[in-house]
Amino acid sequence: MIGLGVAGGALLAAWLLTGERGKKTKEFISKKADDLKQAFNKKQEVKIEDTDAHYV
Repeated sequence: MIGLGVAGGALLAAWLLTGERGKKTKEFISKKADDLKQAFNKKQEVKIEDTDAHYV
């Protein structure tokens, strides 16, 4: 069963990466990868303002 899934995935990848589809597929994947990188790189800055002095 797992072998069929791997073979099916390989056939789909081969079909997507051939001919004119290959160029469009590569552009789509690279755009989505850039979007993911930007999403992970955005850091929500949390500013904690502690105006009280703490002495030990």
